[in-house]
Amino acid sequence: MTPRRTPTALVTGASGQVGRALRAAAPGGWRVVGCDRAALDITHPESVSAALGRERPALVINAAAYTAVDAAEREAERAEAVNSLGAAHLAEEARRVGARLIHLSTDFVFDGAQGRPYEPGDRTGPLCVYGRTKLAGEREVARISAGEALVLRTAWVYAAEGRNFVLTMLRLMRERPSLGVVSDQIGTPTWARSVAEAVWAAAARPELRGVLHWTDAGVASWYDFAVAIQEEALAAGLLERPVPIRPLRTEEYPAPARRPPFSVLDKSASYRLLGLAPIHWRENLRAMLREVAAA
Repeated sequence: MTPRRTPTALVTGASGQVGRALRAAAPGGWRVVGCDRAALDITHPESVSAALGRERPALVINAAAYTAVDAAEREAERAEAVNSLGAAHLAEEARRVGARLIHLSTDFVFDGAQGRPYEPGDRTGPLCVYGRTKLAGEREVARISAGEALVLRTAWVYAAEGRNFVLTMLRLMRERPSLGVVSDQIGTPTWARSVAEAVWAAAARPELRGVLHWTDAGVASWYDFAVAIQEEALAAGLLERPVPIRPLRTEEYPAPARRPPFSVLDKSASYRLLGLAPIHWRENLRAMLREVAAA
């Protein structure tokens, strides 16, 4: 009898914070191929075709994205090339080789005006280039896959490496005598490891398709998040002293890109379908900072 071939999962954006978490959290039973931009540039169809043709994956996880929200306002073509056209290239090639596609997206596809957690089917309305290009990518993935792909939206992602709010706050808390942080934008901080666990749980459920939401549990403003980062970092020995943190209104901290004022995602369907128990964002923040301190 011919031995059963271990299925391959190809992860794009493998050097990013979610890509690294996906590789670290990969369960047994998968051969995981991580591709950074040098190995697979999703903006070039020939690069996508070569990588998927070579690996013949059963699953493609698209963690590649242009995520510099403010820079996207002046680099709209680049953001579109990665977030929309790149997603389309992956969907086309995944369909050609018979691979399932799990595509990661964002809470920024919403305008934040409805005042309650967004369900996957709620009306979208992005306010910035980043959100518009990510929504365009979602639509391309759905169209090309004929609805068979899974889009997993997440929010406010951080990790121990890369560029994210937690690491920026730690640096500024060491460098500055005080900070001002926006307090009227509400969402849910989410550890990259949590996203990875949700993706792999979805990978084990091939019948899942359409759109799901995943973040850690709870809600916070950026100000709440910053205060928690300082408290937990002090407890973990990552900071020597506290600094005053002042809450700001959005208009007091002008930025090129407009953010949704309320982008909490409703995860109830995901919790049920993926069989994962929600963990509060502060508990995961604490665990991540403790790992940083122990490194």
